[in-house]
Amino acid sequence: MVPLSWYLLVAALLFCIGLYGVMVRRNAVAILMAVELMLNAVNINLVAFWRYLSPERPVGLAWAIFVLTVAAAEAAVGLALLISVYRNRGSVVAEELDLLKN
Repeated sequence: MVPLSWYLLVAALLFCIGLYGVMVRRNAVAILMAVELMLNAVNINLVAFWRYLSPERPVGLAWAIFVLTVAAAEAAVGLALLISVYRNRGSVVAEELDLLKN
């Protein structure tokens, strides 16, 4: 059996890659993909802790399914917004998205 620490290490690495992508990327699509990586790292943690701490109660799986649902909704809404912004502005560079500023 794979120890819990390995799952936590993989999840931490995946979260750090996602955080780096959010901080460094200029393209809004790449930022959304980095946020998805971070949510997947959270899912790995939820399932790993569920498996090792209380496999008889499916609370961890329920939360993981909830996070997957939120991630899917976030991706759909985010991509719809980006398509709308691209049609209006012709660019999805995050620094140029200042539509709400005066």
